[in-house]
Amino acid sequence: MKLNYSLLSVAAAAAALLFAPSLQAKPFKWASQGEISTWDIHSQNNALQNGLHANVYESLVYYNSKTFDVEPVLATAWKEISPTQVRFTLRQGVKFHDGSPLTTDDAVYSIQRAMAKTSNFTPYVQGISKVVKVDAQNFDVMLSSPNPVLLRQMTELRIMSKAWAEKNKSVEPKDIKGTDENFAHRNAMGTGPYTLESWQPDVKMVFKRNPNWWGKMDGNVTEIVYTPIKSAATRIAALLSGEVDLVLDPSPQDLGRLRASSDLKVIDGVENRTIFLGMDQFREELPGSNIKGKNPLKDVRVRKALYQAIDAETISRNIMRGLGKPTGTIVAPQVAGYTEAVGKRFPYSVDASKKLLAEAGYPDGFEVDFACPNNRYINDEAICQAVTAMWARVGVKAKLRTLPLVNYFPMIQRYEASIYMLGWGVPTFDGLYSLQSLVRSVGQGGDGNYNVGRYSNQRMDYLVDRIKAETDAPVRARMLTEALQLSNDTVSHIPLHDQVIPWAMKKNIELVHRADNRVDMRTVKVN
Repeated sequence: MKLNYSLLSVAAAAAALLFAPSLQAKPFKWASQGEISTWDIHSQNNALQNGLHANVYESLVYYNSKTFDVEPVLATAWKEISPTQVRFTLRQGVKFHDGSPLTTDDAVYSIQRAMAKTSNFTPYVQGISKVVKVDAQNFDVMLSSPNPVLLRQMTELRIMSKAWAEKNKSVEPKDIKGTDENFAHRNAMGTGPYTLESWQPDVKMVFKRNPNWWGKMDGNVTEIVYTPIKSAATRIAALLSGEVDLVLDPSPQDLGRLRASSDLKVIDGVENRTIFLGMDQFREELPGSNIKGKNPLKDVRVRKALYQAIDAETISRNIMRGLGKPTGTIVAPQVAGYTEAVGKRFPYSVDASKKLLAEAGYPDGFEVDFACPNNRYINDEAICQAVTAMWARVGVKAKLRTLPLVNYFPMIQRYEASIYMLGWGVPTFDGLYSLQSLVRSVGQGGDGNYNVGRYSNQRMDYLVDRIKAETDAPVRARMLTEALQLSNDTVSHIPLHDQVIPWAMKKNIELVHRADNRVDMRTVKVN
């Protein structure tokens, strides 16, 4: 999958990305179950947060919401000077919300900020060794080795004003695992189509259309109000009463009546997100377990036993109601490296699970901590409750605890969970993003960024490091699939399902449903 760096003109870029609407502008109110944890654009990496940040902060390139082709945004052109040197040309005339001009210094600084120790965005700067200003309009991204997915990584690297960050003591990203705050945690100042007017955590955030935005959009929304509503019933009541225009995550049990409503519509699509369970494979003893002096999860037989005790089809049918497609791997079918063979699950079997546990020395099972979010994925808490009951049948007593996402993600990144749920979308649509973050041994430059079970396998590390720089497409594809199969064989994680995401909205709303579950406000029309 050799990346074809093409030189694009400003005129062509504008034609591809922008269109002037002749529609009356409107407010748009929407809701989902989750709240974001910060407005610092490099502090925490999750899809809901990144999507909201994209209203205010822009990246050099971004995905076209209809085709998912990479398009120019703050960069108008890029070209390969050499296999390890890519030159970007910055769009001229762009201003930050405070009126200051966007400069190459801002672009260089922002990519360097994403490389900082406290950044959670290191997977997106994978392979970048340094960033160098060339002149007022150009800068070079220097690579440690050729990177066939560089542009796709850069869709999530948003640009911050260097002067604003320095003035407000926010040069380094907020450490999401700690409690200290910087100014950028609660305040935002980008170049995007909307300004952040207010953020009341767990209440609402309000955006206003930026009258000085450099671009033009298909949509007609001048004010956005986002409300986090944890209760599914309350979210649906808000939609039915007209308080909100869109609910990003209607519960499966409500879909029938929503589809039947003459005032509403539901748009479905397969998300590029896989839901799975991770396990602590590092500690010598698990906190809170009745097994002392050793860690059962280090044994692949135990991990496979936990896997085979889970009836994924029943979860899909009864809890997800068709909004989860059972899978046997950690990436969705849209992701490079996936094959049908690699996506095949180990069979559900209570007998096989009990036999594996007995072989591993745990015929009576064991006690283990189990942590899950309760407002991030479709029916996340209900899934974990079902898994807990399934494990109990084979003698494993999981002590389930659930947390809201703003507390949950920092907790698991502090390695404080023995077994945990994670949903992993793939913004690059390339298996390296998942493999490097989830199964590469914890290291530098994004390696093991979300490997919070601290799985480590020498062959896996070799494959991931090869994939980072491999430009021969067939060779790279084989290595991606081999690495995914190795993850399956060693039970690095327990895959559950790929999410199917329905969006419920009023009939007068037009938008583009994206596979990354992100509302692109540039496309939203309120008729």
